[in-house]
Amino acid sequence: MRHFTTGDLNKQVGDVTDAAAREPVILTKHRKPRFVLMSYEHYERMRSGSDPRRAYRVSEMPKEHNDLFLTEIDRLARGAGYDDEP
Repeated sequence: MRHFTTGDLNKQVGDVTDAAAREPVILTKHRKPRFVLMSYEHYERMRSGSDPRRAYRVSEMPKEHNDLFLTEIDRLARGAGYDDEP
């Protein structure tokens, strides 16, 4: 997460809002975090809980995710690169 000062917001509003359009940014005042600036879409996803992304512990991972994960780990262990066809 990027950090900007409240002074940066006043001087570089375009740069700060462009960064906030990609991901939430922290606004600091006197070197302390004071505010978070984010896109409205990000705020709505966070507020409504409708963001489908979720992190799992390996022990809790759904079977289809676990299968995909193990397949890719095996492929990388065999020396296949990220851009290689499976």
